[in-house]
Formats: sequence, structure tokens, C-alpha cells
Amino acid sequence: QVQLVESGGGSVQAGGSLRLSCAASRYSLSNYFMGWFRQAPGKEREEVAKIAAGSTRPYYTDYTDSVKGRFTISRDNAKNTLYLQMNNVKPEDTAMYYCAAGERWLYSQHDVDYWGQGTQVTVSS
Repeated sequence: QVQLVESGGGSVQAGGSLRLSCAASRYSLSNYFMGWFRQAPGKEREEVAKIAAGSTRPYYTDYTDSVKGRFTISRDNAKNTLYLQMNNVKPEDTAMYYCAAGERWLYSQHDVDYWGQGTQVTVSS
């Protein structure tokens, strides 16, 4: 069982930056396709960013349109950690952010095999 633990959430003003981290225990994250999802109050969970598995850079990545150019997903296999660098954040980025891992490309939430517990991001205007 892969255990994922997120950290780095918090409160930030619009235009600021945050870096989320997702650390894994017991298993090497290099074998997994990874992603970040988020869920705002009263809304469905949505995907934010995804990154391919493996150990050879560059890794294929994909982003939802609303975060393109502002967020960057990356992985450090040596540290067994996934990151989400969030720049120029907006109030609409406020949500619980979840780390996710799967054994295949994360086309949707149905492809996720493991979830973290979430970390809250709150952006004030």
C-alpha cells in the first residue's frame, strides 16, 4: 500500500506563491504516474496537473487550462517526492489539494490507485 503525505498548504494572498509536496513511504514513486487534484467547497474534485512515471527526464506533464503558465508539477525520485509549485495564485485556486498515484496515466480520477489525505490552500484577494 502506497502512503502519500502532502504538505506545504496554507494561506497566501493573491499573486503569491506556494509549493506543495507529496512524500511517499514504502514504495518508489518512480514507478507511478502522479498527479495533483483539488476540491473546492461545494464543487467536484478536479485534476490540476499530472506527470508521467519513470526515471528519465524530461517527464511528460499535463495541466488543466486554468493553471497553465502558473503551476508546475515536478518529481524528485531520489527524494521520493512529488511537488506542485504554485505561482501567481488566485482566489479561485482555494481548495483542498490531493496528491494521487496510479499504475497508468491518470486520464481521470478513476485511474488513481492511491490518494493522499489532502492539504488546504486558501488564497485571499
